[in-house]
Amino acid sequence: MSDDETLKVYAEKAQEYADMVAAPDQPNSHLVAFVSALPHGGTVLDLGCGPGNSAGAMARAGLMVTATDPVPEMVALAAQHDGVDARVASFDDITGTDLYDGIWANFSLLHASRADMPRHLAALAQALKPGGQFHIGMKTGTGSKRDSIGRLYTYYTDAELTGLLGAVGLTVTDRTTGREKGLDGVEAPWICLAAHG
Repeated sequence: MSDDETLKVYAEKAQEYADMVAAPDQPNSHLVAFVSALPHGGTVLDLGCGPGNSAGAMARAGLMVTATDPVPEMVALAAQHDGVDARVASFDDITGTDLYDGIWANFSLLHASRADMPRHLAALAQALKPGGQFHIGMKTGTGSKRDSIGRLYTYYTDAELTGLLGAVGLTVTDRTTGREKGLDGVEAPWICLAAHG
């Protein structure tokens, strides 16, 4: 993600965002399913980790977690979780082959431009071990726009996102849709897809 305005919003609101997503009443069912599909002690990338709540949960489950985010303020929060290797990195910094048993891209790639998405997904698919687990959460819709606090979003339909994953060799195995209120206070529709290499 190279959109400076989006990065600035997250830098300024890092603690507010961390407070908003802290300790939900119910465990994240997508995260539970993702973790249960991975080998104990497996390697995981949390892409766009934010304050690191998911990364921390994965580390507590016995996984080896690398958590990346382009916002240093978010990485500082993520690094406070035991067992999490938190690093400042953008989507463009993901390189390597057969590194991870799982990649968790939960509502992070929605800030990438549509033109860059195929390249980012190709790099992630290459970094995933054969048969590895992939999770992606996105807001659904069409086009791209900024929200009321300045973050740039790119929206996808289920069919479009499924096609993009298929194009890089990822097979979708499960999908969930819903609506939720975000940092901007607006309720928006979303989709989560589970896939494997």
